[in-house]
Amino acid sequence: MWLVPDRIRVLVIEDHALTRAGLVTALDVDPSFEVVGEAADGPAGYDLAKELAPDVAVIDIGLPGEDGIALTRRIRRDLIKTRVVILTMHDLEDEVIAALAAGADAYCLKTSRTERVLEAVRIAAEGGAYFDPQVAHVVLRELGRPATPVKAAASPLTPRETQVLQLIADGNSNAEIADRLAIGLGTVKGHIRDILEKLAVADRTQAAVEAFRRGLI
Repeated sequence: MWLVPDRIRVLVIEDHALTRAGLVTALDVDPSFEVVGEAADGPAGYDLAKELAPDVAVIDIGLPGEDGIALTRRIRRDLIKTRVVILTMHDLEDEVIAALAAGADAYCLKTSRTERVLEAVRIAAEGGAYFDPQVAHVVLRELGRPATPVKAAASPLTPRETQVLQLIADGNSNAEIADRLAIGLGTVKGHIRDILEKLAVADRTQAAVEAFRRGLI
């Protein structure tokens, strides 16, 4: 089980000063996060990550000195407990696949709402994976879909769990799922916990992939 700290310690590595300041401010006003450091390029970001060992590193993909993909690879190699959220202006398929291969736990577009980025950080800290709805289809295709899905009647999930799983696959955060289904956030987390157990997977992205493979959604 992934242990989540009372406050999630976040390192922000982003070369654009205004974007970095906006993200740091958004994280600072949320009591569940603590920004432990900032960096404007890849080498400085790596040095800070080694020094601070944050719970989550938020990394811009287009960093000077060392790009975000290479930096992600180094951080995941040397700091196995640090999770990584990739930020980018683009939804390019090659970038998404490269981020996956490097070990990124979440991938967000800078055009996404701030709340979505914060949710990605939170999910990554919880040991899960998150991909912006605009790139989720690339992730699912890369990880594979079944040639012949099983019948829906074989599903181990309840109708409500299937609804939740479909919303996960569409890229919705826990809070968005709660709002869409008019249920509490704790109830959503309970459904997700049951889904992961029934599908024998470790996180949300794996659950969506497994559901596609088995024809459950």
